[in-house]
Amino acid sequence: MSLPRRLEPELLDQLPADDPRAIRSRRDLRRVNAWMLNASRMAGALIKQAGRETPRTMLDLGSGDGQFMLQVARRLAPHWPDVTVTLQDRQNIVSSATREGFTALGWRVNTVSADVFEFLAQARSSPVDAVTANLFLHHFEDQSLARLLDHIAELARLVVACEPRRAKFVVRASRLLWVIGCNDVSVHDAVVSARAGFNDKELSALWPSRGQWDLQEHAAGLFTHCFVARRMAPRT
Repeated sequence: MSLPRRLEPELLDQLPADDPRAIRSRRDLRRVNAWMLNASRMAGALIKQAGRETPRTMLDLGSGDGQFMLQVARRLAPHWPDVTVTLQDRQNIVSSATREGFTALGWRVNTVSADVFEFLAQARSSPVDAVTANLFLHHFEDQSLARLLDHIAELARLVVACEPRRAKFVVRASRLLWVIGCNDVSVHDAVVSARAGFNDKELSALWPSRGQWDLQEHAAGLFTHCFVARRMAPRT
């Protein structure tokens, strides 16, 4: 029997941005992302799916401090020059050093602090080439997630997401993150994230039926679940 999807509050979402435990947890999250190889997976999927249509505008949802997207950008910049990336998150925690990191790559960066639904509703008139999300979609229950994906489909021609893989062994492994130095917030949230993650074709089933899209969804390694949506026909 598969593990049923279950959503619970994550501690990092409830702590003030300047709380020492939150700062430590964001640092832990960078380590976990590196361990999961998500930046490499994200960049590889973007390059493969974009083909010759090099994106010039990107939107990263739930960017947090922007460090993950910066790692992706460092892998993309040799192939994709002169990109403008927008980092969206509820909190304004992108540092000047992170901004300078994008600038050093020849990329322009914009930051938006707003609720994702409010932001996407306003952004419909300004399409982007690609939308990315890392460890973000699992925060939403299915009804809200379907609405979120509907907004995204209106906005972009390429979507790539890396999410937690939902499986019992992933939940068990998440409880052991203290071994690599993660704090209590990170361990708690990793377990919660694993329970709320995805498997099989669950995201594809929530993707809007209108339009012509190539949908790909699969486990990547032991802990990551990848989703790709590529528009097959131009917007009408």
